[in-house]
Amino acid sequence: MTASSPYGTSAAQVAAKVIRGRLGDTASTPVVGIVLGSGLGGLATRVAGAVGVPFADVPGFPRATVVGHAGAVIGGTLGGGPVLALAGRFHMYEGHDAALAGFPVRVLHALGVRTLFVSNAAGGIRRSFRPGDLMLIRDHLNLMSRNPLVGVLEPGDERFPDMSAPYDPALAAGLLAAAAALQIPLQEGVYAALLGPTYETPAEVRMLATLGADVVGMSTVPEVIVARALGMRVAGISCVTNLASGISPHPLSHAEVLETTTLVASRFEALVERWVGGLT
Repeated sequence: MTASSPYGTSAAQVAAKVIRGRLGDTASTPVVGIVLGSGLGGLATRVAGAVGVPFADVPGFPRATVVGHAGAVIGGTLGGGPVLALAGRFHMYEGHDAALAGFPVRVLHALGVRTLFVSNAAGGIRRSFRPGDLMLIRDHLNLMSRNPLVGVLEPGDERFPDMSAPYDPALAAGLLAAAAALQIPLQEGVYAALLGPTYETPAEVRMLATLGADVVGMSTVPEVIVARALGMRVAGISCVTNLASGISPHPLSHAEVLETTTLVASRFEALVERWVGGLT
């Protein structure tokens, strides 16, 4: 008999039951699940009728430990439609398994989410990027040396998920249309995910540019992989919070990341709210 994964389908159903019991009607038929990256949790304040469940109260969820991550599951209405938002995420650089990094997406799926929006703070590699730019994620590079699907095939998963279009073109078109309507510049590009927690060296940044990366960060990809294995549609945005090592003339810091996300928050929040409204 094969042992069940602590971050698999059964565990996700247990966590979903607890969240559903706490959120009540706010957890019914969400049009989208939202993962909020470092410093981007302010979007939760736009969720009408919001009810929150701390990560610490959800079976299988550890506490959020990174500054800029509130650590709560939030249910309510955004842009006229019901949503579930994760104000924070679990990073592998905290010592977590890749399966745990993707586990909250399994829980969202168990709660009825079929469309996933991911966001992150990222370092700009493309020379034309500037801190405060928003970038639509068109593709990614998984350079984390981990994959959350390694192990026993979970019920409902695709064993060999197709990743030729991990980010849904129709959802991306909707984000571009929402940005145009709000006159918010929205770049497009490729997100490279590294394990962290160190920032990249200048040589690593040059390598990433050669590989086709436009921004770099330490998250998101495990969530997208799990979502695609479950047949979910995915869209994502990176907030360029700083220029990458070797491009920026200054040492990199998490404080700079949070400072920039504060400055870009209103544009990011308005864009996501407008886009969600178009899904309802």
